[in-house]
Amino acid sequence: MLSLYPTPNATLLSSPTTFSQSSSPPRSTRSPPLFLTTPSPFNFSINKTKSYIFQPFISNSNNQVSFRFRMLHDSLPPLPENRIVLGVGGAGVDFLAAVASYPNPDDKIRTTSLMVQGGGNAGNALTCAARLGLSPRLISKVANDTQGRGILEELQADGVDTSSVVVSEEGDSPFTYIIVDNETKTRTCIHTPGYPPMIPSDLSQTSLSSALDGARMLYLDGRIHETALLVAQEAARKNVPILVEGERIREGLDDLLKLADYAICSAKFPQAWTEAASIPSALVSILVRLPKIKFVIVTLGEDGCLMLERSVDGFIETLFLAEAPQSEEMDVDILLELLKRRKDDNIAIPTCVSSPVTKLRANGVGTVCGRLFVGTAEKVPPSELQDTTGAGDSFIGAVLYAICSNMPPEKMLPFAAQVAATCCRAVGARTGLPHCTDARLASFLS
Repeated sequence: MLSLYPTPNATLLSSPTTFSQSSSPPRSTRSPPLFLTTPSPFNFSINKTKSYIFQPFISNSNNQVSFRFRMLHDSLPPLPENRIVLGVGGAGVDFLAAVASYPNPDDKIRTTSLMVQGGGNAGNALTCAARLGLSPRLISKVANDTQGRGILEELQADGVDTSSVVVSEEGDSPFTYIIVDNETKTRTCIHTPGYPPMIPSDLSQTSLSSALDGARMLYLDGRIHETALLVAQEAARKNVPILVEGERIREGLDDLLKLADYAICSAKFPQAWTEAASIPSALVSILVRLPKIKFVIVTLGEDGCLMLERSVDGFIETLFLAEAPQSEEMDVDILLELLKRRKDDNIAIPTCVSSPVTKLRANGVGTVCGRLFVGTAEKVPPSELQDTTGAGDSFIGAVLYAICSNMPPEKMLPFAAQVAATCCRAVGARTGLPHCTDARLASFLS
């Protein structure tokens, strides 16, 4: 007989699997069923020795109640108290073709390997967040085709709630061809959007309210911008913090950034969006132009990342800057060079150095009061580096976890860099995504 006892502080130990309510104790399976609804999970222990988490679902085939099962272990640190994050954006299929070297025009070459797996910025970031222990929900759109069903099944297998994903009876699901260059360890993406595209009327008010219910964070990858704006406006009304990704300049992105509490950008975005002379000056410009933003991060690949954190809210900052003497200002580009000198390039693991709270000036831009952080990337041995696909998405997934866990920036940036480096040790955006039990993350999660 199965005896059940609550285990409120248990944490994820192994991958999800499923079993029927009427079946015997759970057994592992690699073929997760397709589910429509995902109520909140609840925890149990069996015979007071092993701990599990069971998440109930309604199967779309026979309406039978089923459960997702995950084994837990009490010796690991507790998960964040509120770990529900909602993501709005792209989820698709990636066709990853690895080649010895990138082809020249009119070449005919062969792949060294071929992999098909789920992709899309939001889908990847939320998969990462789920493996770290969060409870992600996704708003996106796919077609009722083979690829669309596969997209949903793979997300559900990793614990992502897809009950708010719109499934079109006609059209095609999004997909991306990715050429992985084994010589340079780079990837080239050729994306085909899904059709028909998602529009605000696809999302009912009931679905919107349900998706945001209890959410700790909202993450927007910048796609399906009209729907994303609708969700962001409702999130702002409910005081749900919003993280916006600035991968590149997109239609409607400015409206999303105005509502953002946090922003994470690709290397080229800050200067492209602000037209500033340098990345540090661009980060100052972002905080000047977006007074709601608490911090902005720019990821720089093997060069790590930069983060500018606002030290006070926008209104108080205006008063502070008006009263602070001119002599206390520091040029942000000079400050960056000073921080770089403090880095220890002999350390292989990700690290972080930061300035004290400073009145930072960017010539021709303005001033903000805050702290500048320089985060390093892990020095992954060439023999271990496989593919950078999804590295930025995994970084965002780790930052979502860090915010929900109230990690300080000094810990958050190395943690996110470590997660991204782990992702790069396998081909594809999701293959190498770590679980919270990964030994390489132990020092961050203890």
